[in-house]
Amino acid sequence: MSSTDGEIGMRNLTDKATSERLEKDIAAVKNDISALTDQITDVLNNFAGTAQKQARRGYRQARANVDAAVDDMSERGAAAMDAAQDAAYGIEESLEDIIAQRPLATVGLALGLGFLIGAAWRR
Repeated sequence: MSSTDGEIGMRNLTDKATSERLEKDIAAVKNDISALTDQITDVLNNFAGTAQKQARRGYRQARANVDAAVDDMSERGAAAMDAAQDAAYGIEESLEDIIAQRPLATVGLALGLGFLIGAAWRR
């Protein structure tokens, strides 16, 4: 029976050593997983920061493009308005000159246009 007790004692020591090794290995794996989690978190935070910077840069660029387009359209609109005003002023001067040169022909033309418009209006 003493050999059996010795075997049992030896098994207990072996089981205890194996158990301690397993506990150390599990603790090492937990530490590795924790370190890996921290590294992944850092990488994701850096990626998010980079993506946020790029989004801001893209927003600023798009806003600058829109501002430039609005400014360009505003300048073009002002130029078109100036051209239309100049044309209207030129027509006004031409009509004034024609009326001053031929007042009777202008009155006759006005009467004729009035008659045509009135006739067309009745239909």
